[in-house]
Amino acid sequence: MAAAAIEKLPQLKSATDGLKEMSDNERSGFISLVSRYLSGEAQHIEWSKIQTPTDEIVVPYDKMANVSEDASETKYLLDKLVVLKLNGGLGTTMGCTGPKSVIEVRDGLTFLDLIVIQIENLNNRYGCKVPLVLMNSFNTHDDTQKIVEKYTNSNVDIHTFNQSKYPRVVADEFVPWPSKGKTDKDGWYPPGHGDVFPSLMNSGKLDAFISQGKEYVFVANSDNLGAVVDLKILKHLIQNKNEYCMEVTPKTLADVKGGTLISYEGKVQLLEIAQVPDEHVNEFKSIEKFKIFNTNNLWVNLKAIKKLVEADALKMEIIPNPKEVDGVKVLQLETAAGAAIRFFENAIGVNVPRSRFLPVKATSDLLLVQSDLYTLVDGFVARNKARTNPTNPAIELGPEFKKVASFLGRFKSIPSIVELDSLKVSGDVWFGSGVVLKGKVSVKANAGTKLEIPDNAVVENKDINGPEDL
Repeated sequence: MAAAAIEKLPQLKSATDGLKEMSDNERSGFISLVSRYLSGEAQHIEWSKIQTPTDEIVVPYDKMANVSEDASETKYLLDKLVVLKLNGGLGTTMGCTGPKSVIEVRDGLTFLDLIVIQIENLNNRYGCKVPLVLMNSFNTHDDTQKIVEKYTNSNVDIHTFNQSKYPRVVADEFVPWPSKGKTDKDGWYPPGHGDVFPSLMNSGKLDAFISQGKEYVFVANSDNLGAVVDLKILKHLIQNKNEYCMEVTPKTLADVKGGTLISYEGKVQLLEIAQVPDEHVNEFKSIEKFKIFNTNNLWVNLKAIKKLVEADALKMEIIPNPKEVDGVKVLQLETAAGAAIRFFENAIGVNVPRSRFLPVKATSDLLLVQSDLYTLVDGFVARNKARTNPTNPAIELGPEFKKVASFLGRFKSIPSIVELDSLKVSGDVWFGSGVVLKGKVSVKANAGTKLEIPDNAVVENKDINGPEDL
């Protein structure tokens, strides 16, 4: 970085000191992040040193020992566990206000309902007390506090804490935006889920869980329906004293941008597309050399988190995220929790079945999980055995379906897609009830025309451009 940029640090620091909304921890975390960014300490990856991880480093799931049928072993394992869901995201891309985790997924139940039901079932069945922790952002905190009240009678202790709140930086002047008068929410940002480790510690929850004899935290995105507690993984980590474990799964062409695990200078680490030199990007995206990607399901030892946060040793790669808000160019610096893997002792990956990665990022994903492709069992979304193809159908819905409300309005009922390979929908299309889609289906309404698929229609390997094609 230019010397001029470094010179901006003292003025940024004094402006930050004047922001009363920040705690001391947030202030020092923010200044440390910015100074690391300005010093340009980004870790440079030498492409020739990258090695494919062995089965010792990325353990195949089916090679892990099973948990015995003895309920006492299960209780022993679960008594050491905390489940933490990353709950800082808003459902804005899907047209919802408030936390994304309160979008209804199936049978009138939200992401959060399903998570609570799953943990409640474990606690009831094994007589354990697995707590649920939600890491909120300042965007989702107030709404989440209201929502969790409805679980007061459940057999799950629910804890919440907020991740850090950092000021967006005005790019050309390099000052915190709130110090220039942008005092509403838009002046601030949550600095990515890499912040989970210091924030868990700063909240006091980390020490509380350690004092209760908890040893591991299972961290996952609240919108990943496949991220359920897995006893086999927990048992392996406890037996082998692994401080950190990242679940990875085989990459398909849809996942080419996901981070992957590599062996580098004798350590396992996450390689993200942003770190890849331009001339190697195509190689990174191919599924020949890099066969796995990060699901962001992470298992981490609590005492190891405490030790590393206290030593200020978690220097994850910084992800600069430039944005334009209200016509002002701002910069927000973020980190990702997966990048912390290289700081933990005896860290591993585990190559898990694809069923553990079922994120709902868009209404096309919602269509999959609301359809007959899945059933709901004890809060778990289980795949329909009638589906013979191991991969899910590829679904592309036009902008008319982007928001949850309009998506739901355009389907009288969700079509049967057990035998569907791909679906492409564009234009003003409406689906009747009881529709069955099979093979490759494309439905395109021409501009200015409304196209309705009638009740109980069976559409197989068809391109539909108008009523005459039905």
